[in-house]
Amino acid sequence: MKNTLLIVLGAIVALIIVGVMMYFNLYNSLVVLDENVKTQWSQVENQMQRRYDLIPNLVNTTKGYAKHEKEVFLGIAESRAKLAGAKTINDKVSASNGLESAISRLLVVVEQYPQLKANENFTRLMDELAGAENRMAVERMRYNEIVKAYNIKVRTFPTSMLASKMGFTLKELFKTIEKAKEAPQVDFNK
Repeated sequence: MKNTLLIVLGAIVALIIVGVMMYFNLYNSLVVLDENVKTQWSQVENQMQRRYDLIPNLVNTTKGYAKHEKEVFLGIAESRAKLAGAKTINDKVSASNGLESAISRLLVVVEQYPQLKANENFTRLMDELAGAENRMAVERMRYNEIVKAYNIKVRTFPTSMLASKMGFTLKELFKTIEKAKEAPQVDFNK
């Protein structure tokens, strides 16, 4: 009789220990998933901040280079037009000096920036914009995958019976806002 009582008592204690271990294991797995969700959301925000900081700087840099090139080439074109329209010697000398000065500025620019071409800057801008958007898409996708894993864990049995009592609730997937469905506008005139 004593042996039977000891066996039953041992089984009850073993069940309690297994139950407590399962509870702690369940709790810890939910904590890990919850932290993964928070960490991945932080990555989404990092990419949002990167895009927020990057795009205006790239646009302004590209505008600056394009403006610089435009000014140099406009100076050459205007000087050539003045030279072609010059009637007197003084006008021709003045126009020639202007053309020489404009060409000197072009040579300085080319010397300092041998590969300075506006189209390359626009290409780089487009590459950076595409890269920023791709990074955002990847981080949003990763966030949604982690939220999905977390939500599945919270909603499946037996976790679903204890998750809300432990303070774990379902997380929202990343969804686009209506405005985000519109293509962003890049305006070089601002």
